[in-house]
Amino acid sequence: MMYKIELHFHTAQSSHCGKVPAEEGVRQYKEAGYSGIVVTDHFSRKERGGPGEHEWDEVCGRFLSGYRAAKQAAQGTDFQVLLGMEIRFPHDENDFLVYGFEEEFLREHPWIYMKELPDLKELAEKERLCIVQAHPFRLKCTLADTAYLHGIEVYNGNPRHDSHNDLAFQAAKERKVGMTVGSDYHQPEDLSERCAKFVQLPRTEQELAQMLRKGEFQI
Repeated sequence: MMYKIELHFHTAQSSHCGKVPAEEGVRQYKEAGYSGIVVTDHFSRKERGGPGEHEWDEVCGRFLSGYRAAKQAAQGTDFQVLLGMEIRFPHDENDFLVYGFEEEFLREHPWIYMKELPDLKELAEKERLCIVQAHPFRLKCTLADTAYLHGIEVYNGNPRHDSHNDLAFQAAKERKVGMTVGSDYHQPEDLSERCAKFVQLPRTEQELAQMLRKGEFQI
């Protein structure tokens, strides 16, 4: 048996561009035969505000509300809900999917999205996180230095953007970095048939990150 996991999922509660409440998204993915999702709501100054605008605890609470709602919706079932993020730093419009952390990590690293990618990579090696650049060839995005990445999202299923998935695949192949896929779910029609499949179901955020870093899944 292979377990289907969505690696790129947004909620109406915690992403301004999300149109589907977390609870409804969980229902849709369960009905589609998925075994779990990773809630990767947006995490950036544009989305959350900066120092002096909000308290960090407030920022974290709002960011986590979609994940917590999804977790609650799946409670008592075998459907797995894990925490992730889609982080953006202030200097450009590149987005990075981060896997392997739990809620407390956010509180221990205030204003993490005000830093830079090399800072995140240093932290990722210490905490055993996994960093994947999302849709690097989409309009206004540029491929980051792959020395700071564990992977590239080579298939992004969002139908409202041309993510140039062919270029992402070629870049990952040429640079010999990991490849992931994701629906980039914001609306009901976004659920893609392409997904990551695991022989073993990751039960924790850390398990997922290590499986992704080691390539222990199929596209």
